[in-house]
Amino acid sequence: MITRLTKIFLVEKGYDGNDIENLECNVRLTFDKKVNFFLLHFDIDGKAIAACDRCGDPLELVLWDEFKLIVKLTNDDQLTESVEEDVVFIPFNETIIDVSEWIYEFILLTLPMQRIHGEDDNGKSLCNPEMINILDEHKQKIEEQERKNIWSGLDNLKNKQN
Repeated sequence: MITRLTKIFLVEKGYDGNDIENLECNVRLTFDKKVNFFLLHFDIDGKAIAACDRCGDPLELVLWDEFKLIVKLTNDDQLTESVEEDVVFIPFNETIIDVSEWIYEFILLTLPMQRIHGEDDNGKSLCNPEMINILDEHKQKIEEQERKNIWSGLDNLKNKQN
């Protein structure tokens, strides 16, 4: 089964972040039925647009990952999760398995934590050069201020000796 999802899916599942735009994601689910359990294999493939954490310009994110989930059948009447992260227990009499919550979590796991433009072949950042210059200026000012603060304690000692 292959399903194409957009940001609307994430919002319907409770995602409240405005940091992701133009999500286009294909989810391929392979369902392998065994005697007492099911093996679900999720392939996530897609792309999204997010703001770069460094310069704020739009950045295209490539989403790709695969996840495996084991669904075991049990006599218990409720859906329960195992101590193991990739095992879930469902009752024998369950006729429908809703995988949408797992797909939601897997898509969020494919989103990178740090979203920064890469570098070109020469090692130069692909971020907005104007913003990089502004950041460098602020960094220099902070470093100068820190250097001044390091020696300020010595001035106090100097004044005590006089």
